[in-house]
Amino acid sequence: MRAQYLYLYLWLAAIIAAGLFVTARVIAQDASAVARFAYVTNQGSETVSVVDLETFKVTLEIKVPGKPAGIARSKTMARIYVTSPGARDVAVIDAASNTIIRRIETGGGPVGIAAHPRNGLIYVADWYSKRLSVVDPEAGRVLADIEVGQSPSGVAVTPDGALVLTADRDSNTVSLIDAATNVRLAQVGVGARPFGITISADGARAYTANVGSDDVSVVDIAQRAVMATVPVGRRPYAVALTPTHAFVTNQYGGSVSIFDLATNTPVATVEVGDHPEGIAFDAARGAIYVACWFENQLVRIDAGRRVVTGKAAVGDGPRAFGDFLR
Repeated sequence: MRAQYLYLYLWLAAIIAAGLFVTARVIAQDASAVARFAYVTNQGSETVSVVDLETFKVTLEIKVPGKPAGIARSKTMARIYVTSPGARDVAVIDAASNTIIRRIETGGGPVGIAAHPRNGLIYVADWYSKRLSVVDPEAGRVLADIEVGQSPSGVAVTPDGALVLTADRDSNTVSLIDAATNVRLAQVGVGARPFGITISADGARAYTANVGSDDVSVVDIAQRAVMATVPVGRRPYAVALTPTHAFVTNQYGGSVSIFDLATNTPVATVEVGDHPEGIAFDAARGAIYVACWFENQLVRIDAGRRVVTGKAAVGDGPRAFGDFLR
């Protein structure tokens, strides 16, 4: 009888081990997923440049009238969402065909945009007012409008999808919104003129690039308070996070500032070109990508060595404000 129980135990253990192996393999594959393209919004040429990250060359230009600026992608990467403040709408691009399948009118001046990680909704900040629109991109309609601070710019959603945060530029605040109820829960005072906002992978902290005070505010989301202020270069625009460091574009400095996330201490500066704006981190390649507005270039930085390793010519006036890697 003991032998039978021992056999059963070993059989169950083997099944569990196999399941854990498969789970670990799936997690490893997901963690090592490689971004293939960068979608760069170009306000001057009213296009989105699709950059092949392997060859680091533009493979396609998608025409998007209305001075495209902000960008986000769906969790499945099947859709790309682009704000067009000149047209007062959001363009929905099918990533398989790289064609616009619908345009959704939001009114005002849509700039910042973010996609929810679970429910398929997108959030659009109206630069001209105190409004964040909740949009169903597949139905093609606005579901709700939420009052936030004045001139919201950057938008970010926590990884668990519980909260939406906006950087309210002219109120010098960050608004925290309950994604389930669309109710603003709190406002947190940050530096002067916050523009870009990025949330850490664990959802614990938010980082705002403060254009007016030349610094980054580190917000403890649970405590709803600023826990640190980090000096960076002139007119910081947006923040990208690696597991260990923050990379911040400095518009007037023509550079990217780097600081340590554990100590909030500045460690380096990388020169990239005139008016760097949108910035994103590609974990699989260990690369930081920066859109330089006045250079008409997408610049690649080796995140570990902190040196520029490539430049790709894109359209006129690249902004790439948001999550532009797919």
